[in-house]
Amino acid sequence: MVANSNNLIPSFLKGLIVSCQAPIDSPLHDPLVIAAMAQASVNQGAVAVRIDTPAHVQAVRRQCPKTPIIGLWKQQLPGFDVYITPQFHHAEAIASAGADIIAIDATLRQRPGGETIETIIERIHDELGKLVMADVDTIESAIASQKAGADIVGTTLYGYTAQTQHLSPPGFDLLSQIVEQLDVPVICEGGIASPQMAQEALKRGAYAVVVGTAITGIDLQVKAYQKAIIDVSPAP
Repeated sequence: MVANSNNLIPSFLKGLIVSCQAPIDSPLHDPLVIAAMAQASVNQGAVAVRIDTPAHVQAVRRQCPKTPIIGLWKQQLPGFDVYITPQFHHAEAIASAGADIIAIDATLRQRPGGETIETIIERIHDELGKLVMADVDTIESAIASQKAGADIVGTTLYGYTAQTQHLSPPGFDLLSQIVEQLDVPVICEGGIASPQMAQEALKRGAYAVVVGTAITGIDLQVKAYQKAIIDVSPAP
């Protein structure tokens, strides 16, 4: 663990982390809007925010200078399925923008450039002085992440990989397995759609809970409501 981070992770305990993101084609995908989402979340008690792209991290850091930021950079690279901060240079950009913790895809899938979970975590620790949140999909990837030195493990990718695509988040079963078998703090992320679900995650041993779409996902929420309304509307 990074030496100067001793008080950061404990501040997350039993807390809400809000993922402030928006689709790239949405008017909400603007650094100032994302920063406003983050500030609104912090004003109401969020212990940290999770932010995608260097530009958005930088905007949030300016708006919320003392707020812990879990930063990531989603990248679709030809020939590879990993997309959450897939390479070290993506992590470096996120760190430079002001993130305190770097979230990375920590599944067992192949990474570009010959990098491995072990090498990228080691470099983030040693060269950037940042903590690492390992986004995993299975208990195997969670165990491998802890072994590689991850500071936090999240259930983020449960249901979003070929191995787990038949499963639907939230990954409460995976959460329980990780809590039982690992020593690092476990964050429940993905599919938390109500305060009651967040409570359930904490009851199952989650150190903290990340909520995104249910709070900040205006585009997806409106789309879901609109579809439901159309589905029950009588035919003309």
